[in-house]
Amino acid sequence: MRLALLTDLHANREAVEACLAHAQKQGVDQYAFTGDFVGYGADPAWVLDTVMEYVARGAIAVQGNHDLAVTRAVRPHMHAEAREVIEWTRGQLAPGQLEFLAALPLTERHGHAFFVHASAHDPARWHYVTDVDEAERSLRASGSKIVFSGHVHAPALYRRADDGRMGRHVPSAGQRIALQPQHQYLVLPGAVGQPRDQNNAACYALFDDAAREIAYFRVPYDHGAAARKVIAAGLPIVFAMRLVEGL
Repeated sequence: MRLALLTDLHANREAVEACLAHAQKQGVDQYAFTGDFVGYGADPAWVLDTVMEYVARGAIAVQGNHDLAVTRAVRPHMHAEAREVIEWTRGQLAPGQLEFLAALPLTERHGHAFFVHASAHDPARWHYVTDVDEAERSLRASGSKIVFSGHVHAPALYRRADDGRMGRHVPSAGQRIALQPQHQYLVLPGAVGQPRDQNNAACYALFDDAAREIAYFRVPYDHGAAARKVIAAGLPIVFAMRLVEGL
């Protein structure tokens, strides 16, 4: 099975369309969306409709912190600009879309794979996995051979060897990495809708369980059009600039 892994779509229609089109050309069999479908971008309704359509056809989806925030009182630790977009987003969504977001699980387990937006260690606390210590905590908590998550908006691959040693790798675009069955892995595909690694091309990854390999992709898209939509919607200009600069 070839599984496309998409996370942090963030209401960016142009980026989502580009990644889904690219994934289709790779002969993908299944899709997994690991949260944050809304927030920051100007097309939350379209992105949600798309994710809901894929889920109806069997795709995996878990809840992100922005998805949760739009369904209830905004969490105080979100910065002012993010809260502004959450309030605006809530007004763009239909009741059925809000119900879908509210009902999403924090985690999903399928065979040897574990899906979560942030860390498998206390998923509701939205810990950022940005180093080997956090990655090890997530892997240990998952009880799975491979964890797929997002939240940090940059691609990375962590490995916990069978002797407990941890390693971190920053993959190159198009790179295919063989996964050894005796190790544990944590896969961060990078953000579809708002990359923050100084590269404005959208990110996603593809896991081939038969070949036991993971491939990371960067997909150029019309980030200028997405940024102009953010400005036209009256949302904070910082989120338009992030799309242009990849920061």
